[in-house]
Amino acid sequence: MKRTSSGLYVAVIFALIVSLTGTAFAGKLQQQLSAESAIEQSLRRGVLKIGMSTFVPWAMKDKTGKLIGFEIDVATRLARDMGVRAEFIPTKWAGIIPALLTGKFDVIIGGMGIRPNRNLKVNFTIPYDYTGMSIVAHKQLAANFSTLEDFNRPDVTVAARLGSTAVTAAKQFMPKAKLRMFDDESQAYQELINGKAHAAVGSAPTPAFYAIKYPEQLFLPLKEIFTKEPIGFAVRKGDADTLNFFNNWIRVVEAEGWLKERKHYWFETKDWENMIK
Repeated sequence: MKRTSSGLYVAVIFALIVSLTGTAFAGKLQQQLSAESAIEQSLRRGVLKIGMSTFVPWAMKDKTGKLIGFEIDVATRLARDMGVRAEFIPTKWAGIIPALLTGKFDVIIGGMGIRPNRNLKVNFTIPYDYTGMSIVAHKQLAANFSTLEDFNRPDVTVAARLGSTAVTAAKQFMPKAKLRMFDDESQAYQELINGKAHAAVGSAPTPAFYAIKYPEQLFLPLKEIFTKEPIGFAVRKGDADTLNFFNNWIRVVEAEGWLKERKHYWFETKDWENMIK
């Protein structure tokens, strides 16, 4: 009986030691992960590095070369609320996720749609916006086109930005059309303006802006968006602290009505147009 009690006592002591050791290790690991998070690194350096790409009215340059737009407002306020400076790092869309993963910047704030294939590589915040695909067409080449099926033909050319959800939408809804992809969204629209494509697909309201700007050449065959997608910040996997902060920040500014106000200004008015002309 004494031998059994003695063995049980040793087992309990051993289990306690293992438990305490494991707890200490877990605590140390948690501290290390916290210290290595993008949010902590940004606070230490005093700068939040933001990956983005230019496309109207999300992010664009004004007449002086300064970046302006909905995403610029969002990222600038985010950094200010953190007590750091926003540093924007323009990056080609096709390579923006690899650049995030290699540590070129801390977060992608660039109108990125939350999609399962992207989510395999990065973590997304809760949505801070919703957008959808729209299409703008050439008046002569696409005369009388009024449905997506009208563009779903082998003799039709559709332009879109490489690596964007516009490409996914074009392949899904117009699989028979010839798809031409460009590194910069402006190149895709220029191809359309020059009469080398029947249509261009992009996130609303950009196609509508081009139709308004070039009324002699372009028109909107569809009056509404034909997809709807949530938009989120993208961060590296395994960074729970950064994801938690960004999610709660989005909830706060959304509850304030600030996101809605900024969205209205950039997407539903043209009050900013004189800054880029």
